[in-house]
Amino acid sequence: MTDPLSESIAATLRAARQAHDISAGALAERAGVSRAMVGKIERGEAQPTAVLLSRLASALGMSLSELVAHAEDHDRQVARVADQPRWTDPVTGYLRRSVSPPGRGATELVEVTLPAGARVAFPADSYAFADHQIWVLDGHLRFHEGSAVHELDAGDCLQLGRPQPCAYANPTAEPCRYLVVLTKR
Repeated sequence: MTDPLSESIAATLRAARQAHDISAGALAERAGVSRAMVGKIERGEAQPTAVLLSRLASALGMSLSELVAHAEDHDRQVARVADQPRWTDPVTGYLRRSVSPPGRGATELVEVTLPAGARVAFPADSYAFADHQIWVLDGHLRFHEGSAVHELDAGDCLQLGRPQPCAYANPTAEPCRYLVVLTKR
């Protein structure tokens, strides 16, 4: 693993697990993954997907955004665009950029670019700790919220209801860029 943020995420995940006094096996069970996978991620031998990282963070009582913010380990008031951490899902190409200064306030802003034809699904517990809005900046997003399907175009903003399994899908031939606003409950 050569990406410094990915290495920091691996170390942060291990530190959070240890701080919660949870074994790798218990974390794996809570997150619904194998113990071997938790070990590989913590050692930096595997690049986890956004969904897998989200499941692990949720099992530790934190959001994916919090995990990334802790991995950054900065306490800044201004997050300059050049310094905002970017992370790419190795399977879907989903590009995630933490816009908010890490560790600041109850609201987090995350910009995502979802490639053409890509789909990323998250379990309900991924957003159990925060209210969630999606603002489409460019392109078209098909958002599955439980059994409801929302077709969102540039400028549209969706406030999610109670946590349900959800999926972000880009059914078009162009990338979709959107902002996720998370406010801790």
